[in-house]
Amino acid sequence: MLRIRARSVHPVTAPPIMDGAVLVDDTGRIAAVGPDRAVPAPANAQRLAFPEGALVPGLVNCHTHLELTHLAGKNAEREFAPWIRAIRALKDATTPEQFSRSAEQGVRDCWAAGVTCVADTGSSGAVIEVLSRLGGRGVVYQEVFGPDPHQADASLTELQQMLSRLERHVTARVALGVSPHAPYTVSTPLYRAVASLARREHFPLAVHVAESREETMLVRDGAGPFAEALWSRDIAVERQDCSPVQYLERLGVLSPDTLCIHCVQVDAEDVRALGRNGAAVAHCPRSNHAHGHGAAPFPAMRAAGLRVGLGTDSAVSVGDVDLLAEARAAGLNGEAALLVLTLEAARALGLENEIGSLQVGKQADLALFPFSPAYRPLPSAPALLTVVAGRVVHR
Repeated sequence: MLRIRARSVHPVTAPPIMDGAVLVDDTGRIAAVGPDRAVPAPANAQRLAFPEGALVPGLVNCHTHLELTHLAGKNAEREFAPWIRAIRALKDATTPEQFSRSAEQGVRDCWAAGVTCVADTGSSGAVIEVLSRLGGRGVVYQEVFGPDPHQADASLTELQQMLSRLERHVTARVALGVSPHAPYTVSTPLYRAVASLARREHFPLAVHVAESREETMLVRDGAGPFAEALWSRDIAVERQDCSPVQYLERLGVLSPDTLCIHCVQVDAEDVRALGRNGAAVAHCPRSNHAHGHGAAPFPAMRAAGLRVGLGTDSAVSVGDVDLLAEARAAGLNGEAALLVLTLEAARALGLENEIGSLQVGKQADLALFPFSPAYRPLPSAPALLTVVAGRVVHR
């Protein structure tokens, strides 16, 4: 058992508690939360006290590429299409051992930042192995690529083989999903095939969509840098005369199990399309700014009732996994930021019944930060303590 006392405890679903405590049972779930005087103190419990700490639910990062942690600062391309090509070349030059070390460093960086759950997309399989081995929590989406329609069957077969190899790493805390990467790397028949596989096998699905103007030009007009890159490979490009979001809706990709990453280049009709399909959104404000994509309509999405969480994207884009910086970039602070980084992010991943708030019966995913006044529990500082399912993973 574990008992943590802090100057303030922030359940998210209830007002902050000054001089509060949380008791964690032997199964890694929250057994009690409240004022210190009201929370039991069993003799066999490990007791930790932080008189200048703020205890909050573990933060949830809704979009990462932790296998790319080692590539931070190594892509100098400014334009987005060449930047994507450079990432592909850097990945091709990375060994499996490097991916594994990079993934582990990324997971530990997340824990040091108070992040207890990640939604990660990648192609190497390193992140799900590391999360499973270290006892972390997350949803890991296996990427699939294939812009050539004639290669769709081969790409799908390769994906299925990877899924079969990675399923042994699935645990009660680590889920496996699929990610048809983006409209400029996935053909129409491959999108349909992966969406069908996800429905049939009950895999959650993540997709980069409506991220850049170049992507919109490709989908809507069949033109622009991504179209030119496909033409250079003798791959035909067909204009869709609609937005990327509407294109994915037409293909049956959007559903309540779909996480739509970025969604910068969207309008009111796109927001309605996401809503009527029940899709969630991973908003990555710093990455969007770094690449010059613009700003996603975050307030409008929330006002429309969409499930929206924040993500840091890759360290190649923003240099770190600082979710608190993402909250500030999204215009959030204090308890409003805490809500989005915990319970609303958990809801975006369909995990709100297990994590995201300090409530009896929920998983004891906890983060402790230095206390700051005015109920601003998320200062610009590393976590003092991070707990996943009742186990201390960072201190």
